[in-house]
Amino acid sequence: MTPRQPFDNALLNAGGLNLQAVFDLADLPSTLVGQLDPAPAFGQLILLGHGGRAMWEAVQAASVVSENPIDDFSRALVEQWFATCLPARRHAIVYPGSSTIGLQALGQLAGWHHASPFMVGINATWGSWYAYRAVVLADTDFTPTGIAPGVSPCLDCPHRACVAGCPAGALDGAAFSLTRCVAWRQRPDSSCRHTCLARCACPVASQHRYSEEQMRHSYSISLQMIEQCY
Repeated sequence: MTPRQPFDNALLNAGGLNLQAVFDLADLPSTLVGQLDPAPAFGQLILLGHGGRAMWEAVQAASVVSENPIDDFSRALVEQWFATCLPARRHAIVYPGSSTIGLQALGQLAGWHHASPFMVGINATWGSWYAYRAVVLADTDFTPTGIAPGVSPCLDCPHRACVAGCPAGALDGAAFSLTRCVAWRQRPDSSCRHTCLARCACPVASQHRYSEEQMRHSYSISLQMIEQCY
């Protein structure tokens, strides 16, 4: 049997893309593969993300100035990784981009994503302080990471601090109330315009919590979307 190629993640880790999962396209659910419409030359999907503050710090150190600095930094880092470590391998960046792909579905397969009351994915290692940054199709031959086991840390959480921490009461009912959340965030005096107090109240992996600057950046983008749609 031909040995699989090694996955050299040092450059990715140095740039903050410290979450990596590899899937053979043949093993992915057909619903996901159908969204990708991959060319026959691509046999694998590589899912990349960041956990904690390292990527934001790398973006700041690189002085990326653009409308979407994290997306642009992620694309550049992926291209640098292929040029440096995989120069003979073909690839196509699906995300960030115009294609639609179920990031949370991929995150569930990678073991990164579990549902939380405040509607942000959560896991025991990073809490909710992680994000999907790139999806790449490639003709690589890495050993697949496989479907990771694990359950949501919310299931046996005795604190429910996120529920009490939401000033909008959006988590008070049986299901998350988007209406309450949006209405509260749109208030000029809202304490959640550039953050999420419910998310910040969650004790899971709080040591990885984003900096105030990173939170402001992320939630300013979501606030713009809210103001355009509601």
